[in-house]
Amino acid sequence: MANRHLSRSIVLQSLFEWDLNALEKKAVHEVLDRNVSEFAPNKTDKPFMDKLLDGVMAKQPELDLVIEKAAPDWPIDRIAPVDRNILRLGLYELLFSDRGEVPAKVAINEAIELAKQFGGENSSRFVNGVLGAVYKEIGEPGKDEQGKKRKKEIPFEEMPIQRLSGAVVYAEHEGQLYLALVHDIFGHWTLSKGKIEEGESVEEGATRELKEEIGLDITIEAELGNNEYVASNPELGKVRKQVHYFLAKSDYAELVLEQKGGLDDAKWFKVADILELNFYEDILPIVTKAITMLVGRSSS
Repeated sequence: MANRHLSRSIVLQSLFEWDLNALEKKAVHEVLDRNVSEFAPNKTDKPFMDKLLDGVMAKQPELDLVIEKAAPDWPIDRIAPVDRNILRLGLYELLFSDRGEVPAKVAINEAIELAKQFGGENSSRFVNGVLGAVYKEIGEPGKDEQGKKRKKEIPFEEMPIQRLSGAVVYAEHEGQLYLALVHDIFGHWTLSKGKIEEGESVEEGATRELKEEIGLDITIEAELGNNEYVASNPELGKVRKQVHYFLAKSDYAELVLEQKGGLDDAKWFKVADILELNFYEDILPIVTKAITMLVGRSSS
């Protein structure tokens, strides 16, 4: 498959030159032909390169829309040219390629390798976050299509329910209260959470997930409430995710973020600075309730 990686590299270089120099789309194949002659003189994979380049160019508006939705704090024109073209190429293979020829994980991994090879210091992390989140939230493309027929939209009341649990985790450090938060690639600070496994209670699920996702051992102290949202699952389609949140205490220890798509950072914040952060609307009331409880304890 090294030959295919070289082919993707050549297509990327051609897209980069087209983008950077604002070339007309019809000129891109001239750029590709020149790059093939220079970097792959045997031309054995030229049909693959032509097909890939044509596909990315034809779907560019849709690909850019997906990128903007997946990374709303990074408009297309603010993303480095090499990064945005790696995303276009990787998303095209993820969303539109034949799954038998290019499995989803191969499309993502190849894009990450291109980012490591051609991008900047943080490019591979950014590309991994965007593509991982698209795959996780939208689900594997093609599973909902059989002969261009799509499954009917399931009414909200009939959607399968997935139970999750998480926590607002606090710690005391040098006389200050801190909260542990995670940051997603959509630009929001949010709460660590995860799926409750079979046989677990919501408390057990929260305790395990916080350890796995950010490396903290927690002690649950109180319930904070629930929220619910709809997401896409590769196997189940649309699902209702019901999340149960707790207030939990931990030692002030280094946060070790689990390497997975969707999240790109984890930090401790002083309670006094929390409400200045960018939260989802349904997360802010949970965090506010936790802070109110903590401040009430300290003042009593």
